[in-house]
Formats: sequence, structure tokens, C-alpha cells
Amino acid sequence: MTVRSTSHLLKRQGLAPHKKLGQNFLVHERTPKRIVDLAGLHPDDRVIEVGVGLGALTRPLAAACAQVIGLEADAGIVRLHQEQQDLPANVELIHTDVLKVDLAALAAPNQRLKIVANLPYSISSPFLFRLIDRAERMDFAVVMLQKEMALRLMAQPGTKEYGAPTVLLAACAEVRPLLAVDPAEFHPRPKVDSLVIRIIFQPRPARVQALGDFDRALLARIVHAAFGQRRKTLLNGLASAGLAPDKASLVRTIEACGLAPSVRAETLALEDFVHLSRAFSSGMPINPCASSSSP
Repeated sequence: MTVRSTSHLLKRQGLAPHKKLGQNFLVHERTPKRIVDLAGLHPDDRVIEVGVGLGALTRPLAAACAQVIGLEADAGIVRLHQEQQDLPANVELIHTDVLKVDLAALAAPNQRLKIVANLPYSISSPFLFRLIDRAERMDFAVVMLQKEMALRLMAQPGTKEYGAPTVLLAACAEVRPLLAVDPAEFHPRPKVDSLVIRIIFQPRPARVQALGDFDRALLARIVHAAFGQRRKTLLNGLASAGLAPDKASLVRTIEACGLAPSVRAETLALEDFVHLSRAFSSGMPINPCASSSSP
């Protein structure tokens, strides 16, 4: 398709790109096909696609694997495909909000989730946290993100891009860049560049294996608290989350991990946060009524 043909198709159906849903439709065949090639799918794979749109990515996906479960939040787009019957027979189109649907229930029995998506920018952050929460059920996710967000997921400690998503994703997966996508590839044309990445949950990356066992829920609580206000020191960030009965005991736990209470979260490596989670889990009472919130 082209920008013109995409625009005409939408107008004929009385549709328009929905800003609230973050809709930017891929308009050239080469990019979706390239994404599918880079995904490395097998003919017997069952793949979940988030944001079917006009089917630019859906069709090459369907040609490369056994089944595509397409999740689409826009009722008008779903109606378009139902009326035109323009998607391959091995595509199951579901009208749903991906942030509410039970992803694990969509996987075949005894199989892990495989996700390929041109992800709407408006839901990228909460969607990624959903993947992290379901890491044990994930195989991989190949997703297109706003380049800025994608770079955050691969950032190093001490950089402004480094944050809670970086740490929590690194604790369960490895992120690799696959393909840069120019704004001209979309209708409407976004004001930002995009980047396709591969998030590898299985086989477990070497760094994840090296971490050993730890309380993942507690790690998430610590990370969110530490990054909750970036200007705060680690001590003040954790203190505001009620992770310890008083600051004195909190200082002792932080120092027992070989860290200075005055450091800031963005300077800590993943391993430092895991060490903190073990220290809190084994040596300090945790206030069960306090919690941190995801960004």
C-alpha cells in the first residue's frame, strides 16, 4: 500500500487514524516483510500480533507461521476486516484492549508467548511492564517502539535514558536492536523515528541466569521506589516507599550491600538492585502495607 491508498481506504470506510489509540499505519510492504524475516518465525508457530491495523504486518506474519492471533482495540478497524474478509484464513482477529486481555490465555497449551507488533506508542510503556510481569510465560517479543523508548530499554547505568524499565527488563530478558524505521513508512507520519527490537526471554540470557533466584516482586518494588523521583538519593527514594521501619535500619541494609545511601538509582547496575532485594528479603522486615507504583 501507499500513503494515498491507505488514506483512501480509511475514508471509504468512514475511518481515520485514532490519536488516542496511537495509530500510525505501515504503508510500504518491504518493512513489514523485513520485520517478519528478522523475527525468525517457524512454520508451526502461533504468534500474537498487537495492533492489527490495516493488516500490513498481519499478512506476512500469516504467511510465515501457523496461526496469528490479532488483537485490535479499534472497533472500526475490526469491522473493516470483517466486512471485507481480507485477512488470511489462519488469522484470528479479536476486538480487545491488550492492556486488559489475559495474554497467557492466548498461548497454546504448554507453549510460551511469541509476540510480534507494530506497537502503538501510547501503550508501549504499560505493555512492556505487562511482558515483564509475565516473563515466565514469554518466549520472545519483536516490537516496534518509538526510538527513544527502545534506547531506554538498552541504556547503561549513569545515562539519562537508564530507568526502571531498563532494570526490570534486564532482570528477565535481553534486548537487541533489529531495524530502524523512518517516519515516512507510516500514515500518518509520526514526528519521531522508530526502532524494532527483539526482547529475548527464552532461552534465558546468560546475565539473567547468573542472577540466580530472587524475589521478583520485591525487586520491582525496590526499583520503582528508587526511580520514583530521580533527583532523590537511593536512601530517600527507598524511605518514601516504606520499605523499612526507619531510616537507620534502611541505611544499614544499603551499606550492607556495599552501596552508599547517597548514591542515585541511575548509577546502580542490575546486580546492585538484585543484591538489595536479597538483603531486604532476608534481613529486614518489610512493611506489607506500603507499595510503589509503576511508571
